[in-house]
Amino acid sequence: MVDFSKVLVTGVEGMAGSYVHFGIRPPERELDVTNREAVFAHFERYRPTHVLHLAAETDLEVCERDRERAYQTNALGTYYVVLACRHYDTKMVYVSTAGVFDGGKGEPYAEDDPAHPKNVYGTTKLLGEMFVRDLLPNHLIARACWMFGGGPSRDKKFVAKIIRQLPQPEIKAVNDKFGSPTFEKDLIAKIRELMATDASGTFHLVNEGSVSRFDIAAAIVEILGAPTRITPVGSDYFDKNLTRADSEVLASKIGFMRPWREALREYLATEWKNAPPTTL
Repeated sequence: MVDFSKVLVTGVEGMAGSYVHFGIRPPERELDVTNREAVFAHFERYRPTHVLHLAAETDLEVCERDRERAYQTNALGTYYVVLACRHYDTKMVYVSTAGVFDGGKGEPYAEDDPAHPKNVYGTTKLLGEMFVRDLLPNHLIARACWMFGGGPSRDKKFVAKIIRQLPQPEIKAVNDKFGSPTFEKDLIAKIRELMATDASGTFHLVNEGSVSRFDIAAAIVEILGAPTRITPVGSDYFDKNLTRADSEVLASKIGFMRPWREALREYLATEWKNAPPTTL
């Protein structure tokens, strides 16, 4: 039986962190995972039975522009947490990404498919996976994809970017890249469920459905009743320096979470309904 009051959570100020209402949640200025001494000090102080490791640099552009930052946060930071888990006999729950795959399979990726990331973000997250898998026999790796959540104050991803452009008459969205959207509220709930059953191994935790960015943007406009026109474009319309997999669609050996459109509808209705007009 897991005592969730003894779960240490990293990265609590990120998008997923807004849905973690359990455990020990130190602010990131105190628990900086790139600082080995800070990591071990928190383990020594709290003696957690589990760590939910959310801290990461997830912005693809930042990762490509500042590779050292990406490596320090996603790889080395994870390594320090892994070392502390080994020392204190703590189980680690690591949130990873569909970005560890290269997108060339032609069908959804299963948990045991070989990983071949195409960009710095995916590479550094895969390094984190390798540290967890190779050094901690008892671990849980949860891969997600195209995450949304956190509301106006925390959401820096695609859904928030589309919402903030809605006053415009037209928005262009890519229709040649595909993924499995993940509502981070659902992700954290499913992780907690798996932790409660003492599950171990690698799991794909995504909402049901595979879509393009265009599909998501069109759904946002439809749900909010916005007059904005969504125009499909190829991925080469935007930054040609960013390498993204053609498909990050995931299969799941334990089944999908609820349909992505249902999750998106709830997210917009509950976390964006009171957003100030300047945000929308």
